[in-house]
Amino acid sequence: MSELDVAGRVVELVRRIAGPDAQAEVVVTRAELALTRFANSFIHQNVAESGTAVRLRLHVDGRTAAGGGSLIDPDGLTALVERTLAAARLCPPDPAWPGLTPPSPVPPGAVFDEATANASPDERAARVRAFVDAVGGLEAAGYCRTAYRAGAFANSAGHSTVGRTAEAAMDGIARAGGADGVARRCADRLGELDGAVLGARAAAKARAAADPVELPPGRYEVVLEPAAVGDLLQNLSWFGFNGKRHAERQSFAELGAAQFDPSVTLVDDPPHGSVLPYDLEGTPRHALTLVDAGTTMAVAHDRRSAAEAGTGSTGHGMPGASTFGPIPHNLRLLPAAARTVAGDSPAPLGETDGARPGSAPSGPGGEASAGGAVADPDTGALVAGVERGLLVSDFWYTRVLDPKRLVITGLTRNGVWLVEDGIPTRAVRDFRFTESYPQALGPGRVLALGRQPVRQPDRVDGSWWEAPPLRLASWNFTGGASG
Repeated sequence: MSELDVAGRVVELVRRIAGPDAQAEVVVTRAELALTRFANSFIHQNVAESGTAVRLRLHVDGRTAAGGGSLIDPDGLTALVERTLAAARLCPPDPAWPGLTPPSPVPPGAVFDEATANASPDERAARVRAFVDAVGGLEAAGYCRTAYRAGAFANSAGHSTVGRTAEAAMDGIARAGGADGVARRCADRLGELDGAVLGARAAAKARAAADPVELPPGRYEVVLEPAAVGDLLQNLSWFGFNGKRHAERQSFAELGAAQFDPSVTLVDDPPHGSVLPYDLEGTPRHALTLVDAGTTMAVAHDRRSAAEAGTGSTGHGMPGASTFGPIPHNLRLLPAAARTVAGDSPAPLGETDGARPGSAPSGPGGEASAGGAVADPDTGALVAGVERGLLVSDFWYTRVLDPKRLVITGLTRNGVWLVEDGIPTRAVRDFRFTESYPQALGPGRVLALGRQPVRQPDRVDGSWWEAPPLRLASWNFTGGASG
């Protein structure tokens, strides 16, 4: 049976077993996920899984329960309906049940790439080989992954839809001594991933990160590379643009308020990524502008949070949303328009070595120098405008201290450099930071954005964060390597 046939069969079983008044929604997803992992500069694992998952949510006699399974034969589907019905009868009443999504047109999803969906281990291995060759003898580790999903939705209100999507991602590090350099990218097509380009970038940054010095904590002007900006977007999504948290007054978001710098426009854009074109409740996914030129415009809703807020679902139904809330998972920080950035003429986009006129060159024989810290001309254009500050590659282990103001603490990693008079001069040891993400992006705090966004893969399949590099007036580093 097709995915839609399975979904329709479950709806019919609910009608027969639970009665005509029962309300059911069914999501069927067939996924083929594959991962080629490498460490110590060679492939040590190639894994793949293929399976079909069925999720049923059932509302009967004023009570709601959800169940799932992977058996799609008649006995397996019947058992799914019976145990979900039994669970619903044991649940407390659900007066906030928002009802089912009515029949509605679902737009086509992202362009589907057959080559990515059917990618072989050899094709992923070729990109790993290119990455390893490009690091020039440094130790390399990481992964290349591909994913294919075909899905269908049906409910007892008569709404049904189908979709399919493919995704590819690569994430790798190069290590020189104790210093790591990272390069990663997510794309709708495996053909867009160039292992050689990513490997060369990681290696240049690793070499440039050698012999770091320790600087005192304090507030520094910063240029954040796309990987670090991706962490900002993820935390803003989870804890800020979350309709349930907003209704509970646990979010910083104030609709209609100019909370961000006018250069900031944030869009949740699942139609332009590797995501099915409908959510867990069958609601069509559309681009949702969360921040428009600095003004907070919207938060994400599923049907339950939307009903409580007196508005409509934005297509963000997801597992666990009734507990944690609906979350945008495909957030884009729109880049600067095609113009001069930070007052300097941008380097030609064809340059790939990360250098710019006036930057420190690599040392003789290829030894480390801070000039390799600049990953690309887009970042270099922002760095050129910094009189004294820091270039930051990546954040990690970020945790929320104050959800209302979204104060986050975390660590830098994969390279930090001191910038003086527009030139990275020294590698710097890692910092701990404590910063309010919305305030860091507030009015007057964003000095420049790059023009070339880079999509960052998430640990959750189908999620990604896309951003250009970002120059901020201030970032609060609260601890150094010594404490």
